[in-house]
Amino acid sequence: MLFIRLSKKMEIILKTAITTALAASVIVFSTGPVAFAHNSKLTTVYNVYLNHTYIGTVTDKNVVEKEIAAQIDNIKKSYKNVDITVNPTIEYIEKQDLHSTANNQEAIQNIDNAIVQNTETTPAAIVVDGKPVVYLNSIKTANDVMKKLKLKYVSEEQLNELDARKVSPNTALPPLKENETRLVDVRFSEKVSINDEKTTPVKIMSEEEAIVFLQKGTIEEKKYAVQQGDVLGSIANNNGLKLSELKALNPGLDENSVLKIGQEVNITALKPLLHVMIEKESYQKEDLPFKEEVIEDSSMPKGDTKEKQAGINGTRIVTYHIFDQNGVTTNKEVANEQILVQPVNHVVIKGTKAIPSRGEGSFVWPTNGGYISSGVGYRWGKMHKGIDIARPSDLTIKAADNGIVVFAGWGGAFGNKVVIDHQNGFQTIYGHLSSIGVQVSQVVPVGTTIGIMGATGDATGVHLHFEIWKNGALQNPVDYLR
Repeated sequence: MLFIRLSKKMEIILKTAITTALAASVIVFSTGPVAFAHNSKLTTVYNVYLNHTYIGTVTDKNVVEKEIAAQIDNIKKSYKNVDITVNPTIEYIEKQDLHSTANNQEAIQNIDNAIVQNTETTPAAIVVDGKPVVYLNSIKTANDVMKKLKLKYVSEEQLNELDARKVSPNTALPPLKENETRLVDVRFSEKVSINDEKTTPVKIMSEEEAIVFLQKGTIEEKKYAVQQGDVLGSIANNNGLKLSELKALNPGLDENSVLKIGQEVNITALKPLLHVMIEKESYQKEDLPFKEEVIEDSSMPKGDTKEKQAGINGTRIVTYHIFDQNGVTTNKEVANEQILVQPVNHVVIKGTKAIPSRGEGSFVWPTNGGYISSGVGYRWGKMHKGIDIARPSDLTIKAADNGIVVFAGWGGAFGNKVVIDHQNGFQTIYGHLSSIGVQVSQVVPVGTTIGIMGATGDATGVHLHFEIWKNGALQNPVDYLR
């Protein structure tokens, strides 16, 4: 255990100054010679100087001496394990006041502050890149802090095994077993040392405070109370954080989380003072993914595909060299690999023959511009099975893919309606046309004009009602339009 000592004997210098006649006496004026008369109402007070700095005026020197003794005793009790130097030099200047200027309480407060400021200790400082950032009560505590920072990311067993290897660096290591990982090194990315540095006792941190401070750059977390209209993205942006950083600070929150007004969100911008760098090697047996291979066939209709060969994963033994920073992998390199089983490519034959009556499975926008004024879903108590497109640059309606017209005429609530069968399981429906420009059985290549936009049938305004069906099942056109 370290101890408290007074590096110098507390020096009390008592100085008594003889005040001038004007300060010590009362001038009496008369018709005769000037005479000095003793005034019994004068009060003796003491100006107090600590380390040559004025700190106040007291009525009794004992007030100062008792307070200094009490402060030294408090320091001893508060910092039992710290070697502390308390070296105050006290001076008193006595004077006579007609109206006392003494203020014992103010002087005591100034003494307390001055004693704390003039108390020094030489603890162990953790120095990062040449700058002391953390003060601790001993070198042992400082070393414990450094070790515990590393133990945040590796086990004590791993660290001990690594230290043992460093003692005998020339000892050959046994080969890694399958799915085994071994530490190569654990270090700090910054230049770190432990030095003796003078400071005031109030700057000494506990072991736990030091670990948090070195990890985060702060001891206290900053909180934000959610306001009306806040979302995670806006909170992050307004507080100088990336969305990924905000989510990392608040596990359990994501873009879909419902935020409540007044809910506290951690917005501490972490700026670690030390980064724990971990280097390791890993020996893994793993799948070697097969590759996709496409063979084009001009005799097969465009949009058709046929599997020629199923893909089969291979296997390999691979040694990785992995680098982590504060628990996050920053680099992963293949140091060596041995292929045990070669993968087999997945081979697909893809048709390229364009057939005007057969669709390709994707759909062009069926109007010249415009926007979706209503989507698929329940509307006014019933299912709206397509999308409504309004306000195009002109009113032309086009076939969204190659196909054959299977319906062209009045469609009840649809008004003038066209249905195209794309000969690949898909059908598209076009409703509310003012006029129809195609007929049943007509082949319509993609982009063919099939009619003019209108408001026929159950329509409240000029627009196109557009549906996509696949093998008899309703689809959302948004998932297919390009």
